[in-house]
Amino acid sequence: MITPPSSFLLDERVFVSLGILKVAASLEARGYEVNFLDLSGIENYVAALSNYIATCRDTAVGITATTPQLPSVIKIAAAIREIRPDLRLILGGPHVTLVYSALALERKRGVANGRARRAAEHLEARFDVLCSGDGELAIFEALAKDAPKVVDGDDPKGGFFLTDEMFTSGPMPARHLIDLKSYRYEIEGHRATSLIGQLGCPFNCGFCGGRNSKTLRVIRNRSVASILREVEALNRDHGYTGFMFYDDELNVAKSMIELMNGLTDLQSRLGTEFQLRGFVKAELFTDAQASAMRRAGFRWLLTGFEAAHPRILTNINKRASREDNDSCVELAKKHGLKVKALMSVGHPGETEESVAAISEWLIDSEVDDFDCTVITTYPGTPYYDFATPHPSLPDVWTYTQPETGDRLHAYEVDYTTSAQYYKGDPNGGYQAFVFTDHLSARRIVELRDQVEREVRAKLGIPFNHSAPAMRYEHSMGQGLPDFIHRAARSGALSR
Repeated sequence: MITPPSSFLLDERVFVSLGILKVAASLEARGYEVNFLDLSGIENYVAALSNYIATCRDTAVGITATTPQLPSVIKIAAAIREIRPDLRLILGGPHVTLVYSALALERKRGVANGRARRAAEHLEARFDVLCSGDGELAIFEALAKDAPKVVDGDDPKGGFFLTDEMFTSGPMPARHLIDLKSYRYEIEGHRATSLIGQLGCPFNCGFCGGRNSKTLRVIRNRSVASILREVEALNRDHGYTGFMFYDDELNVAKSMIELMNGLTDLQSRLGTEFQLRGFVKAELFTDAQASAMRRAGFRWLLTGFEAAHPRILTNINKRASREDNDSCVELAKKHGLKVKALMSVGHPGETEESVAAISEWLIDSEVDDFDCTVITTYPGTPYYDFATPHPSLPDVWTYTQPETGDRLHAYEVDYTTSAQYYKGDPNGGYQAFVFTDHLSARRIVELRDQVEREVRAKLGIPFNHSAPAMRYEHSMGQGLPDFIHRAARSGALSR
């Protein structure tokens, strides 16, 4: 199994890719031998991969991919095909799920040859099997001799879709297959790692991927006991006292306060102190939640406020008002919780005024940190799925917000070759592939950069800095094939 590099990130060795490690754990639980190549942060990843593939005894290769990872994944697939054309190539992960959810919507709307169909054809031409949706059970169908081209783990009635019970009883991610110590992340000085206690987000933000995917929309909750067992194991086996909860929104789950109380009790029993970080939904955040989170060890909250102008909040379909966002920050501050505000520009109807409102709100709210990105219309997002060809501009697609009529235009992006649309260097280097009736793509980037400079200067928040990619190195005198095979099992390749 392969985690591909994410060279578009400032630092690839921060958070472990947990989804593919869950799939690996499912395979191991049924007796499969799993070798793992963690190529995160490896600059010359094709060389590292090629050396392994040339001598491995594997029969199949499973790869995960987000949309920004796709260019590197295409190179990985090509390298494998050249060296070992007999290997079955299986691709899963968010990009596949997003493409096939978009394709299902096209079929429902009677679109015969839309963008999602073409995106799916690109994938089907390069991979033997594609897994859409949950992969923990779909992987076994993908490995069967008579596997279909697409295994649908996104259908709750298809047999591969995880239920609460399956999510709870399944094995923990196979972190032993990677070099966990090489991932560098801290929360308030505590060495930290990530985990997931809840799947799915029920909301319908226009920019967000998977709004038509059951896997990404339907909430699945693990039991509080199973989450606490994972936290305790990470503390006992690896010494972690910092934990980043990567649930979409912690406070969507009805058991949220129960979990906070359980974390409080666990620290008392272990005689240690945790430092925690996680996401909350602004309009659902309450005083009781804030109090319980602080007591449990939470020190940072992340919230996708996204915008500050009322019209843009409407256009996003955020369901949180400016007043909701104000209240969220106030409650966090009341209980000593730091806030990282996640903001974005380039939405339908975006103007100079609406972007300026972001700066004003961040400064007035005195947030502790923020992130401001340029929107990209990914497959599987309403901005992509409901866009139509521009009447006069070639290779431009237009999304019209149904309530206000405001429009967002997006240039066609070949996601198999480019990841330049994803985030960027906050010190300069963002690109926009969207524009509105009021702002050009270039102007959107200029205004985003202006927000970055103004807010950080006013609030004294330092810029983020990138970490250099590592190079895979070997000594020919070590016996190259054997070294690569052992490295894949131990995680040493990532060093």
